[in-house]
Amino acid sequence: MFLRAKVRKKDGKEHRYFSVVENRRIGPKQQKRMAQRTVLYLGEINDGQEAAWRKSLEVFDESCQRYSTLSLFPEDREIPAEASSSIQVKLSEMELRRPRMFGNCWLGCELWRQLGLQAFWEEKLSSQVQRETVPWEKVLRLLVVNRLIEPGSEFRLHRQWFDPTAMAELLETDFAVAEKDRLYRCLDRILEHKQALFVHLRQRWQDLFAAPFDVLLYDLTSTYIEGEGEQIPQARYGYSRDQRFDCKQVVIALVITPEGFPLAYEVMDGNTSDKTT
Repeated sequence: MFLRAKVRKKDGKEHRYFSVVENRRIGPKQQKRMAQRTVLYLGEINDGQEAAWRKSLEVFDESCQRYSTLSLFPEDREIPAEASSSIQVKLSEMELRRPRMFGNCWLGCELWRQLGLQAFWEEKLSSQVQRETVPWEKVLRLLVVNRLIEPGSEFRLHRQWFDPTAMAELLETDFAVAEKDRLYRCLDRILEHKQALFVHLRQRWQDLFAAPFDVLLYDLTSTYIEGEGEQIPQARYGYSRDQRFDCKQVVIALVITPEGFPLAYEVMDGNTSDKTT
């Protein structure tokens, strides 16, 4: 095995991307040719990292008194006593099991933390923690990250989305956080804190981005409801922006800054006229 570098130019600057490759003979017995197989892609590494990788890929052959390339993790050689942090790996038997989405989930949780929403909801929902096996803040965080990455219903989150992600590890909990009835009940517990959330977000936008509030934008949209919507008192027939005049709907008003930071929203009757809001 050895290191192979590919040079690419981007924005007038030269970048070198490294891979660990090995030579293999392929083709019929009489027409074998040498081909390179990528074992590990390293990406763009610095000089120190490159030197460390080259060192790990070269061994000294005592019989020939020279360095030569050898398998990165040779399974037929004993690990030297001085190599205390080394292990032997059989690359031919390595398997990838239960791969999970991590990066986008981690970023969603990090945005949640930087906006101060973890501390905010832990405080607001703390009185209900004793009666639950999973804190409501974690359930809400799961719902928000799901909406951010791959919006869908609570039932789809429960049945399909949760398992292939790393949310269980990031939330330090198990599948109980994605139990469908718990997901359905979560939003009912946060509605009473709506105004406090608006105040909190306004302060965070100001602290993080120095967002001005001299000019605000206001807009309306609507969302229709499948079925009769008998338990939704605000569901009414009205002007449908989705061209679903056969369905009841609710009207949603949103206030944002010119930069797009949301400040407040309100849900109104589905037959509310724009000019009366």
